[in-house]
Amino acid sequence: MLRHCLTLDLRDDPVSIAEYDRYHCAVWPEVLEHLRQSGIHDMTIWRRGNRLTMLIETSPSFDLAQLVVTASSHPRVKEWEQLMATFQRPLADAQGAGLWQPMNEIFNLHAQIVGESDE
Repeated sequence: MLRHCLTLDLRDDPVSIAEYDRYHCAVWPEVLEHLRQSGIHDMTIWRRGNRLTMLIETSPSFDLAQLVVTASSHPRVKEWEQLMATFQRPLADAQGAGLWQPMNEIFNLHAQIVGESDE
């Protein structure tokens, strides 16, 4: 199982932020199915103010490109992505396609503890 961490910002508007939270209390079934079919085993999104952090767990063969919504994606998935984009804004240092930007892992407790026991 692999973990990925991504981040983005919401528009700095309390009403929009509350609406974004409300939508995520009951994500549309077609979107949930798209996430599962993309190879995601689990996903959580955390928010502090207007900053979001998404943690996803995937199979080792997962590629973030699998999340890209294409012309052949389910219409409700495309609608969801367009709707969510109205709440989101790109990070100042965003690179590549998509609003969600991958973060680099700089510390892993388990890896360091396992590494200590191997010495």
